[in-house]
Amino acid sequence: MQRGEMSRLNRRLAAGEVLILDGGISTELQLRGVPMHGTAWSAAALSTHPDQVREVHVDYIRSGADIITTNSFSTARYILEQAGLGDLTIELTSDSVRLAKEALQISEPSREVLIAGALSSWPPGDDASNLPTHEEIEAAYTEQAELLATSGVDILLLEMVDHFGYTRAALTAAAGTGLPVWLGLGCEFNSDEGLVTLHDTQQAVQGELLSLAEIGFSLVSVMHTQPEDVGPALAAVRDSWQGPMGAYAHSGGWAMPNWLWEDIISPEAYLEYARKWVASGTQVIGGCCGLGPDHIRLLREKLPRQI
Repeated sequence: MQRGEMSRLNRRLAAGEVLILDGGISTELQLRGVPMHGTAWSAAALSTHPDQVREVHVDYIRSGADIITTNSFSTARYILEQAGLGDLTIELTSDSVRLAKEALQISEPSREVLIAGALSSWPPGDDASNLPTHEEIEAAYTEQAELLATSGVDILLLEMVDHFGYTRAALTAAAGTGLPVWLGLGCEFNSDEGLVTLHDTQQAVQGELLSLAEIGFSLVSVMHTQPEDVGPALAAVRDSWQGPMGAYAHSGGWAMPNWLWEDIISPEAYLEYARKWVASGTQVIGGCCGLGPDHIRLLREKLPRQI
């Protein structure tokens, strides 16, 4: 993203525009029959099922998404090396952007659609004991952020922020590219601590958020959180952050490496939650795991265009 384009995005947010983010990528691939890797989740699909990855992006664009997310959630080198795919790190991360760009060319949307490059602090195989050293993490995030930036994403989307020591390294790497950085918090509520992270129920979010803000980000989202918990989580985040906010909840269950399609919220029910989030001033609305193009289509059709 060039400086003028960054300014245009900032102006859209400053003007109160509501932007629609896409839905889940990995879970949508799984739903379409793409096998998930036991350590690297959907990253291998970039090599084994590129047509399906591209197709998911196309479907989200045609459903009305203003922002599509690269399938790079788990393409950091420290994840791929443990999956035996370390030699493909550069190729897979670059391909995640290429496939998103190709989807834009195929879709030919009449509106501006941005590409968000995903990074995460997700541990290999969703096992926190698998995280490597801090030095290895820093090197992996620097490499991934630079690859996404030079491949042509517009935004860096730092997702599943719940391991704050590693998140700091990822945020530093992302901010170093000069691109807008959006932070995605995976949250739940603890009766003693208040708003806490999904993987560490003793780790309060608000204090860490203030610390991370010193490094630099421009938007905070509540993500991968049950829809009923998103509203209270947004209110809690607002106590520590006065800038633009986003929300993209999940629905269903999880048994690594597969999403469990249990009691998935309907597009209509999800819309009702989203309306409340927008009414509270939330500007970027999308979906996470378990939510697909039908959810995004209804958000585009029914949500107001301004907060």
